[in-house]
Amino acid sequence: MVLTSEIRIHDLSFVPYINQEQILERIYEMASEINKDFEGKTPLFVPILNGAFMFASDLLKQICIPCEVSFVKVASYQGENSLGEVEEIIGLKSNIKGRHIILVEDIVDTGLTMSQIVRTFLTYEPASLSVATLFVKPESVQVELPLTYKGFEIENKFIVGYGLDYNQQGRNLRDIYIKVD
Repeated sequence: MVLTSEIRIHDLSFVPYINQEQILERIYEMASEINKDFEGKTPLFVPILNGAFMFASDLLKQICIPCEVSFVKVASYQGENSLGEVEEIIGLKSNIKGRHIILVEDIVDTGLTMSQIVRTFLTYEPASLSVATLFVKPESVQVELPLTYKGFEIENKFIVGYGLDYNQQGRNLRDIYIKVD
């Protein structure tokens, strides 16, 4: 598949970075690890909306073990910048005490938002808590996190596509595009 050349979203330009085939191949590998690690258990996958919806969909299609899914939504980004704080976790209705929880995130940038989410989930006393993130920016991460399953380690640049947006646009792109400096 050939990626579209440069695209424009609002006031920014982006160029192809990671194509859909590479993404799906890595998700398959991550799902295989999860299937092995949680064999004989019934984990609860908790995708974090909005960004993780595409990743969660493709990941869960590859999960062969019994599992459950419960979506939550948090707000922490504005434009290109992480706000670094969670205003509220909306939608957690499942009793997670004693459960094996896998948080499904699109991208870990500074890690501050995910750190707050992890702290919140730990107050409910799960049996275990793991994070599956499609992208992580190692140069940007400021806190220790249980990033058990990582798709791609990427450079500290702004990306869109495959669920990730810039001011609510670009989520529908099949591939990942990186901002042109």
